[in-house]
This record gives sequence, structure tokens and C-alpha cells, in this order.
Amino acid sequence: MMITQSTVLATHPDSRNTVLVVDDNPTNLGVAVNSLEDQGFNVLIARDGESGIKRAKYAHPDLILLDILMPGIDGFETCIQLKKNPATKNIPVIFMTALSNTEDKVKGFEVGAVDYVTKPIQVEEVIARVNLHLNLYLLNQKLEQRVQERTAELNQALQELKQSQLKLVQSEKMSALGQLMAGINHEINNPVGFVSGNLNHVEEYLQDLTEHLQLYQKIFPDPGEAIKQHAEEIELDYLLEDLPEMLSSMNAGMHRIRDISTSMRIFSRADTDQKVSFDLHEGIDSTLLILKHRLKSKDNRPEIKITKQYGNIPQIIGFPGQLNQVFMNIIANAIDVFDEMSESMTLEELKARSCQIQICTDMISDKQQIMIQIQDNGRGMPEAVKTKIFDNLFTTKAVGKGTGLGLSLSRQIIEEKHSGKIQCESTVGKGTQFIIIIPLQ
Repeated sequence: MMITQSTVLATHPDSRNTVLVVDDNPTNLGVAVNSLEDQGFNVLIARDGESGIKRAKYAHPDLILLDILMPGIDGFETCIQLKKNPATKNIPVIFMTALSNTEDKVKGFEVGAVDYVTKPIQVEEVIARVNLHLNLYLLNQKLEQRVQERTAELNQALQELKQSQLKLVQSEKMSALGQLMAGINHEINNPVGFVSGNLNHVEEYLQDLTEHLQLYQKIFPDPGEAIKQHAEEIELDYLLEDLPEMLSSMNAGMHRIRDISTSMRIFSRADTDQKVSFDLHEGIDSTLLILKHRLKSKDNRPEIKITKQYGNIPQIIGFPGQLNQVFMNIIANAIDVFDEMSESMTLEELKARSCQIQICTDMISDKQQIMIQIQDNGRGMPEAVKTKIFDNLFTTKAVGKGTGLGLSLSRQIIEEKHSGKIQCESTVGKGTQFIIIIPLQ
């Protein structure tokens, strides 16, 4: 790994942040340590993957700069081992590598890295990326802590309100959920807006510099051996081609975060005392995006596939936040079923079964009602359980994993708030289907 020193203008998020640099080249380690320490970071070093894993486990740095090509286990395997350990799995890893093909880049992200810098590396770029991911890492920790605190508050309030009227429980739950997501949405939008705005300027500056360089090349086609040699050393043609793609990928990441933030806002929109017109599909999509992390494959369970068959339906009149909560309850319950199945079935058996959730919407023939069907191919329910699922406080989940309020609240929202109907059809061994019918007006 070769690092070029120059003036660094970036500012680190916290002077106490610790960065672990894992590289087998003593010269590169020295340059990296000096550059990072000049910015106020506390820097740890390791000369191979095994040592890096041990240092990360006991020192628990805030970020790891990891070379890929090293003796012993390479950077990919090192990253895999770090992500397997609960003590180090959340530490962001940035790869430092000369590998430039798409397969290696994709592999880096697949094993858990958050970013990469390609050789030859500029100190400005390293510091900028370290700052960005430290900010995101610290923000994520802060958000997790806030979620835990709010969740604890919600659980305590829920216990106090269990004997109260179910309608009051629903009102309090939706209010607290809206505040929680609004807070998270605010925390995300500030840093994302800053990074996104600066990326736009960087793209413009890069375009200007590229055009300027191309003009030089056109007017001075023979710049001399020294310039030609330097252009070959820094792989000028590759840099001019790769930098725009790199910036484009970063912009795509920013848009992805904005989409998540928008979905959180849509999902948790505050309901007023009056019904409003809204897009039902938009609410379902926002719910699916929030649950996307739970749909991904796990060590003992394959990915849960979502199939959507949306009909051509108009906007409906209702309380969007409460209906989104209904979708959340039903889909989350289906995911819970697949997670529970993974405890008694092997991964191969689940793959052969193919875990699926299908969501369909359509107009009923009289054109005055909309039907939503949410169906899974899980283990299904016996008749004795199916007849009780809408009862208040009834749950089949282990203690601490379910309140028994989700489906009873869902029925209240559909039937009392929207004058609709909700029913469940289930067959043991085949799956469960919820059918929701809502009037347009």
C-alpha cells in the first residue's frame, strides 16, 4: 500500500477516536500512523491479519483500515473473522487495496467492509473516508442507544397500559413510534445532506479538472518523458475512468439512505383526527423497506423473498400511519414464523421450501372496496390458535418476544377506524393468509 502525503484539510469527528491500521509494510504503517495522528486520532497498528483480529478484539477500535494482500490470512478472511466475532462485528472496515476489478470490490462489500480506497492512496482521501465512516458509525451507535432507551420506555408504558382500554394503547403506541422515527429521520438527514451536497461539488470539480487536463494533452501532445512516466506510474487513464464511477457509487449510497429516511417518514406519518387521502402502495413499500434488514439471509435461514402484485387502485381515505402499523404487524409476524422454523429445520430444508411472502392488492368488483392479501408459506396455524389470534393479549411467542397486542390492534384499526374487515386463513404445513378489505371512502 502506497500513501502519498499532502496537506489534509479534513477534520475528524472526535479526538478520542481510535483507528487500527493493519498492513504488513512498515513504511506504509509509518506514513499512515503519522498522517492519522496528525489529525488527532489514536492509532493502533498490526502487521498481519491474525494480529489485527487480536488487537481489534481487545482494544475495540472505532474503525479499521485493512490491507488485502498480506502474508498469512488475507484481508478478506480477516474481515470475515472480525464480522463473526460479536465484540468486533460492528466496527467499520475500510479496505486498502490495489485490486481494481469489480469482483474483488463486490467481494469486499460482501464480507462486511463499508468502503475501500484504491492504490495509490492520497492522504486526503483516507482522512475523508475515515471521517465519513466514523461519523456514520458514531451516529449509528447514538441511534441504537436512543432506540434502546425509547424501546425501554415503550415497553414500560405498554405494561402500565395493558389493563387500560385497547384504543388508548394504540394511540400511545403510534404517538411514541412517530416521535422515535421522526428523531431518527432528523439525525440521518443532517449528515446525509452535508455529504450529498459536497459530493455534488466534488463531481463538478473533478469534471473541470478532467477537462483542463484533456485540454493540456490536446495542446501539448508531447509533454516530455518525465510527465509521461509519472502518468504511467499513477495510472492516469485508470484514475480518470475510476474516480467518476467511485463518486457515482457514493452518490447512490446517499440516495439509498435518503430513500430509507423517506420511508421512515412515510411509515410514521402522524395521523390527525380526520382521515386523509393517501397511496396504499406507498405505505406498504415503506413498511417493507424498514423491514428489509430482517428479510435478508442468516446463517440458519435463507432470504425471505417478497412478491408484490399490485393492482390498479386509487388512493383511499383513512389513517395512513395506523394502516402502516397493520402491515408492519402482519409482515413482521410472518418473518418471526420463518425465524422460528429455522430453529427446528435445517438451512437446506428451508432453502428447498423457499421462504416467501406474497402481497397482492386489487379492487373488488363493485369498485367501492380495496382488498389486500398478505400470504406466507410458513408452517401455518392449527384451528385452535387461529380462532384466538385477534384476541387481546393472546400470543404464541416466548415470554418477552410478543405482547399479544399486534393483531388485536390491527383488527381495531381495520374494523373500527376504517369500517373494513380483516380475516385469517391458515393451513398447518402450508402457510397463512391475511385478507384485508377497506372501503374507498
